[in-house]
Amino acid sequence: MAKKIMVVDDQIGIRFLLKEVLERDGYEVFPCANGKEALATIREQNLSLVFLDMKIPGMDGMEILIQIRKSLPNLKVAVMTAYGELVTICEAVELNAIGFFTKPFDIDELSLFVKKEIGEEDNDERLYEVE
Repeated sequence: MAKKIMVVDDQIGIRFLLKEVLERDGYEVFPCANGKEALATIREQNLSLVFLDMKIPGMDGMEILIQIRKSLPNLKVAVMTAYGELVTICEAVELNAIGFFTKPFDIDELSLFVKKEIGEEDNDERLYEVE
């Protein structure tokens, strides 16, 4: 059974690209365009990892991350941003984000990150930054 990954981003191109790459790597991918869709998917699926954009109209990424932590405090979440704001990174780390990706990111690095995070249970390296 394939491990499940959710990609939350308001940009259809990012959702499509990550879905294509992650499915090629053997994962089941759930693309979501907004917070409402993301929270519904979290309730319906047993996810292994979430990629979460921080700048989403309506419910932004930080609000989504707070809601995830309330219901699933151990769900692995990596954040994505085009802005690389230090305050946002620090807030996400305080909410146990395990990785940080600045757009545009290297697909090969992202793929390696996923393999390390949901392919090994005893990984002590918790924060990755990929530019």
